[in-house]
Amino acid sequence: MTTEDLKNALKGVMKGEVSDDGATLAKLSRDTSLFTRMPELVVYPVDANDVSELVRVVGAERSRGTEISLAARSAGTDMSGGPLTTGVVVSFTEHMNHMGEVTSDLGVRPPSEIDGYAVTEPGVFYRDFEKATLEKGLILPSYPASREIAAMGGIVANNSGGERTLKYGKTEKYVEEVDVVLSDGSQTTFKALSYAELEEKKKLNTLEGGIYREMDALLTENAGLIEGHRPKVSKNSAGYALWSVKDSTAGSFNLAKLVCGSQGTLALWTQAKLGLVKPKEHRAMLVCFLYDLNILPEIVRRVLLQKPESFESYDDHTFTLAVKFMPQMLSQMGLIKAVRLGIDFIPEAAMVATGGVPKMILMAEFAEDTIEAADAKALAAKEALADLHLQTKIEKNEKESEKYWIVRRESFNLLRKNLHGLVSSPFIDDFVVPPSSYPTFLPKLNALLDEYKDNMIYTVAGHIGDGNIHIIPLMDLTKEENRQVILDLAPKVYKMVIEAGGTTTGEHNDGIVRTPYLPMLFGAEMIELFEKTKKMFDPQGIFNPGKKVGGTFADIKHDLIRPAPSA
Repeated sequence: MTTEDLKNALKGVMKGEVSDDGATLAKLSRDTSLFTRMPELVVYPVDANDVSELVRVVGAERSRGTEISLAARSAGTDMSGGPLTTGVVVSFTEHMNHMGEVTSDLGVRPPSEIDGYAVTEPGVFYRDFEKATLEKGLILPSYPASREIAAMGGIVANNSGGERTLKYGKTEKYVEEVDVVLSDGSQTTFKALSYAELEEKKKLNTLEGGIYREMDALLTENAGLIEGHRPKVSKNSAGYALWSVKDSTAGSFNLAKLVCGSQGTLALWTQAKLGLVKPKEHRAMLVCFLYDLNILPEIVRRVLLQKPESFESYDDHTFTLAVKFMPQMLSQMGLIKAVRLGIDFIPEAAMVATGGVPKMILMAEFAEDTIEAADAKALAAKEALADLHLQTKIEKNEKESEKYWIVRRESFNLLRKNLHGLVSSPFIDDFVVPPSSYPTFLPKLNALLDEYKDNMIYTVAGHIGDGNIHIIPLMDLTKEENRQVILDLAPKVYKMVIEAGGTTTGEHNDGIVRTPYLPMLFGAEMIELFEKTKKMFDPQGIFNPGKKVGGTFADIKHDLIRPAPSA
């Protein structure tokens, strides 16, 4: 079947548009990762029935031997290459971008930490989702740092997390139900089932029934293997979350927990019901200037006892570069705000000028219903560290702590905008290690990165409270030796991460860039379970092939972007 034939076949069954416009295809060949894949077509489904018809057409073509596949896409902010495909892009932001009910009327009481819920389609941008939930005084606390540009499709598909994950957990915790289109085009809802309800589902003579039968058997027969290989850190988006489907305490079985984080490789979700929480209104921050990494685990342990909402960090590279580019950073703000922040940054500028830059800046933020309670928590954390003789300060409100959040959130964008000819290169951007490993792991990491200082400029920042570290180098990828660094350095970093008891991705997921490292992380027996999982949901390989299962190092090398040399 030619592209034109496929285009016409889809136009005949869908209400939404089908396009092979060159400019559109080129735009959708990229996300925010290192990769490019040129799609054959892009479709814009109007509703779940459109998605079903699309899947049926593609499935029929695959049964005739046509190599065509589908990849879901919403905002395209993925950093792993997750939505990139040479097949058909299923774009949700154009039509399937509606909010459903948002309520704090819970009816039957859910877990105590859930204060309400919202229903959303995948094409809703998070900024619009949050606007709707805030009208009820509620938020989805697992929002990512890209909250202004990300959409709900990717937030669920990647099992996203962010700065509040330390206290509230990742998106998986809040996914109560997902409406999905399965690989035969049928529609169903995955939600928590009692074991009795599960047995009824297993009696269905359908693809859905087969999935329930096979998944229950796989989880039962391999329970010890699965639990033994579950990453022993607080955040993980690597592999399929087989350990999250069965809740023995609640006596429930929920495949929505497996769809969350599966990067559109098992089913296409068309509507989700997400739990929400009521956020605390006031915040105070304890800032620590750390000159000795050996005491970092003890600092983290003591601060976590005070239950901060977030516990973030950035390193001396970030600190120094932020001061260097401070005028550019402040120029993006209004005059009054820029002047105030410029004055606030004088002590940091003095640190750089005198060579007194700390190895790491730690930011523990405490959220409570009153500013007095938040300040008391920050003070308690400071007092808990007193015998360590650290340089600390308390910022007693969000206005005072703003400059630290600006550096934490904007330092990378600042570099990207001011270092021309260099490309953001996320390939070691999201690993997680146990905080107890910091004294040995961080010096080894810094020594390894220093070996490549001629190939890249980088900053190290992250969620220090749960060991999630973000490194996104800036590189000149027109040089072949720098492109080779991506293949040479990543396995060295991930080997260190795994030896420390960590995982290759806490939030950003596998995609093109990390799928080949899953055997290193999980071992052959777990990879076989992942392959069986993919097969039971998607026997024809329709959905987003090469992600989570089957991706290779050759894919990484082949699909790396090739920027044109600077004139």
